[in-house]
Amino acid sequence: MSLVENPPELASEARMRTGRRRPPRKPKGRQVEPDALEEVRALLTDRSRRRDLLIEHLHLIQDKYGHLSAAHLAALALEMKMALTEVYEVATFYSHFDVVKEGPPPPPVTIRVCDSLSCAMAGAERLLEGLKLGSEVRVVRAPCMGACDRAPVAAVGHVQVHNATLPSVAAAAKVKPHAHAWHDHIGLDAYQKSGGYKLLKECLGGKRTRDDIIKIVSDAGLRGLGGAGFPTGRKWSLVRAEPAPRMFAVNADEGEPGTFKDRFYLERDPHRFIEGMLLAAWVVEAEEVFFYLRDEYPEVRLMLLDEIKKLEDAGLSPHTKIHLRRGAGAYICGEESAMIESIEGKRGLPRHRPPYVAQVGLFGRPTLEQNVETLFWIRDIIEKGPQWVTSQGRHERKGFRSFSVSGRVKNPGVKLAPAGITVRELIDEFCGGMADGHKFKGYLPGGASGGILPESMADLPLDFGTLEKYGCFVGSHAVVILSDKDDMKAVALNLMKFFEDESCGQCTPCRVGTEKAVKLMQHGPWNEGLLNELSTAMRDASICGLGQAASNPLTCVLKYFPDELKKPLGTW
Repeated sequence: MSLVENPPELASEARMRTGRRRPPRKPKGRQVEPDALEEVRALLTDRSRRRDLLIEHLHLIQDKYGHLSAAHLAALALEMKMALTEVYEVATFYSHFDVVKEGPPPPPVTIRVCDSLSCAMAGAERLLEGLKLGSEVRVVRAPCMGACDRAPVAAVGHVQVHNATLPSVAAAAKVKPHAHAWHDHIGLDAYQKSGGYKLLKECLGGKRTRDDIIKIVSDAGLRGLGGAGFPTGRKWSLVRAEPAPRMFAVNADEGEPGTFKDRFYLERDPHRFIEGMLLAAWVVEAEEVFFYLRDEYPEVRLMLLDEIKKLEDAGLSPHTKIHLRRGAGAYICGEESAMIESIEGKRGLPRHRPPYVAQVGLFGRPTLEQNVETLFWIRDIIEKGPQWVTSQGRHERKGFRSFSVSGRVKNPGVKLAPAGITVRELIDEFCGGMADGHKFKGYLPGGASGGILPESMADLPLDFGTLEKYGCFVGSHAVVILSDKDDMKAVALNLMKFFEDESCGQCTPCRVGTEKAVKLMQHGPWNEGLLNELSTAMRDASICGLGQAASNPLTCVLKYFPDELKKPLGTW
């Protein structure tokens, strides 16, 4: 009966008599389209529908169709028995997912051009301006891709074009390259022939004890080389003290602009890292290992999938299960608790602490978290002994460090150098000096968040704890060299824009502070008092290290480059 035949007041009386509302004519919310559901099921096949695999399943759809449609998201939510809002909030959090709610899908080819500092210095802006390739190609800005020594970098899809030029990028866009497994590496057979996995077999066979391994690593002074520098042996002991079952999360999401050392080691000698990973899992008795790898490294991912399968087929990892998880373009997931949230299939939002990850980590269990390079050196340290490490170093520091060097030097790249080396020594002895036509002016000692120091402070030892009193730190040892051709205000603005874009948005001081800082830095003379006040608020009130360290480059320019403040904002 229509509303005309049954007036509202009569309908209301009927509801009162029956106690029931008339059912809606159609269900609320977005309905699942049968065709989309069949397409999602065809991609998932017999894969598990567990909640923590949401990001992996989103990648399957994105890889197949080039975007995430509203219909596919609704179908995936139904298939995984999740609310559509949960799926949508995760899909829209990560920059490598193209969510299309309405309208046409994006062009078939997407070119991402890195505009982070090293690439900006190498001409990324000119590249962005010149890439006019028609309606079938979309050109977008992207944050650091982990190839700063080969800047500028562009990615067609996710396949990178190094030392990119307009012709080379245009040519790559025409052929639409696909990622292929990295082949120029030491494979399982070659690694075993050189003594690989002998140490792991000794540990699994009872010839070595866990306490002995922890003591060797501690005596060598091995620290977390992802940036925090926490003593590795102590971390192992803390996790072991927690009740079983325990988990292990490996951080290969090196998104700090200027950092590419983990990629360097994974591409060349992956099993040295994998053996270190399996040794650490044995020490803390971790039942499962979750290896979180940047989505910017697709070739490395395919190679690792192949090598890990060979390893498992050879029976070399009977004590733990290895899961390779794929990031989706979020710098914040380099923070350990945000990475754990992402592994669990959620948005990468840092957790409040305590409790710490070692106590309550992956799936609520005690979790060991380690960086790639830290694990890479474990086999060598144990086989060669602590003296092999401690006998190296300069300026009263012990050990060695892998420096990712980019910027205005002749020979950028990963440089294995003594701990405590100065940046002047690093440039002269390991990088062939400054690039032709450039005069050394300043440097970033620890990537985007490590601050900026002038040439007059180029004789400070580069190591953990040596630069904090100057408002800087070495972090992951990403060193970017600046010259007289670089405007320090433009450098600081580039870095602040990066943090503005990569802030997860969870806390106001970081979300709003980075945005306001960019606006203040872009327009007119810098208001030193206001910028310092804003920096203090961000540093003191942000939840995690991103907001706490985002203003370091800004405050360093204010402190160490006062003459630059009088000049108009420059460009490259």
